Amino acid sequence: MIEFHDPTGVAAQAADPYELKFDIAGGVERKPIIGLLANGFADSERFLSFIGDAIKARYPSVILKGWNKGNASIPASESMLQDVRDTCHAVVAAYGH
Repeated sequence: MIEFHDPTGVAAQAADPYELKFDIAGGVERKPIIGLLANGFADSERFLSFIGDAIKARYPSVILKGWNKGNASIPASESMLQDVRDTCHAVVAAYGH
C-alpha cells in the first residue's frame, strides 16, 4: 500500500479573502480601461505587453494604459498611483523577475 504525506503546514495567519473585482465583460457604461503597471525590472514592460495582447484578443473593446515605475526598489509615486486610480477600472501589476 502506498501512503502519501501532505506537506502543507498550518498557516500562522488566517486567510484574508480578496474581495475586489471587476467584470471586464459588462457593467461599464463606456469601454473598460485596464492599466498595466510595470515595476521597472528588465522586460517587465515587455511581459505586460504580452498580457495586454491576451486581454485585447479576448476583449477587443478594452483600452490599455501603461505605466512603468522605472525602479523596482522604490514604490510607485503618489502621482502615478493617482493617475492609475483616476483613469482605470482595473490594473495588472508586474512584480518580481
